[in-house]
Amino acid sequence: MSGLRKRSVLLAGHATSIALEAEFWTVLERAATALGLTLPALLIRIDEGRGERPLASACRVAALAFAAGGAADVGRPSANAC
Repeated sequence: MSGLRKRSVLLAGHATSIALEAEFWTVLERAATALGLTLPALLIRIDEGRGERPLASACRVAALAFAAGGAADVGRPSANAC
């Protein structure tokens, strides 16, 4: 895998940045498209459903859920709960 790529997003009214490997960003972009969402909207959904899990970890789990065929579960609490 390549190095981390950082992106900024507005979550819960404040700016934050998320650092993920490029491969995870690619999968999250595909998941957003499949769900009819923008990438920022998907990140908001993941953030809202992540519980106590760190945001970057929740994004990786969501990407894995999508890659495993669970597009409907991407960003849902059951897919991202600790």
